[in-house]
Amino acid sequence: MATIDQCRAALDRLAQNMSTADGEVRSAAALDRSLSCRITDLDITFLGRLADGTIRDVTSVPGRPPHKAEIRLTMAGDDLVALVDGRLNFAKAWGSGRVKLEAGLRDLLRLRTLL
Repeated sequence: MATIDQCRAALDRLAQNMSTADGEVRSAAALDRSLSCRITDLDITFLGRLADGTIRDVTSVPGRPPHKAEIRLTMAGDDLVALVDGRLNFAKAWGSGRVKLEAGLRDLLRLRTLL
């Protein structure tokens, strides 16, 4: 089972990857939206902001998020680490229910390039 520190490091790597991306990936990440990533097996939620092509201001809270973010991810810690490391395909994980993504339709359409 991934630790809180490993999950935080994975989110930091994801933010770094996004900030150095270009083309369609960079434009897809150029949203300005609140973001939450709930790690079910650790009962923790990371909160942040997707802005300027990266994830900013990441904090964590125990349990469920105190407010509903505009983009919401839910998964196990191991799945977050595997996604960021490229060992888990997002589409397959999403299709099987291992990863949940909730957002508005326009945001989902833009985010599909990232996934």
